[in-house]
Amino acid sequence: MGQATQPTLETRALHLWRGESHVLKGLSVAAYAGECLHVAGVNGCGKTSLLRTLAGFLWPDSGSILWRGTVISEDRDSYTRQLAYLGHDNGLKADLTISENLAYATGMRTDVNSTAIVSALERVRLQALADRPVRTLSAGQRRRVAFARVLLADAAIWLLDEPLANLDPSGSLELMSLVATHVTRGGLVILTAHSELSLPTTILRQLVLS
Repeated sequence: MGQATQPTLETRALHLWRGESHVLKGLSVAAYAGECLHVAGVNGCGKTSLLRTLAGFLWPDSGSILWRGTVISEDRDSYTRQLAYLGHDNGLKADLTISENLAYATGMRTDVNSTAIVSALERVRLQALADRPVRTLSAGQRRRVAFARVLLADAAIWLLDEPLANLDPSGSLELMSLVATHVTRGGLVILTAHSELSLPTTILRQLVLS
């Protein structure tokens, strides 16, 4: 794996408590542009907490997060503009159509046009359903809509929490193809998944939390 000399995203001695649970225990890890970092481990080991901390939804009790060598609190706006986050909840409005959901969610952070939405839906193979209300979609289709939102964010860093949830084998392969394309173009993907990932070993690295 051809890594850059400086990490794109790095944690140093990261500690996080959730109530009485010490979920991140002095975690230090570096992630680089051009790779997919697969965060693995048993349930409750802190996988989701790590991603939510990297996304800025949780704040560590101690330690630091650096983006391109700078502590993220020093330029938080620039950092968050580089992030696209997909959590367990798809974050979709059931009574809006697919296109309306994407226009609404993406428009809150950047300009978006119908051409970009059509392109994103083509990449997740939902272009024929663009005018369907989300409430009429299957769980797998809703997951694809949520992933289209990641594509529209045009972000360097993708943080994906169980992105393969509710996808059939074909859908999982298609999503992994999109991940591989992002990585090979110089992006960084950090994701959690219980299953093995169908990605080339040249771009895949695993971090096992205990």
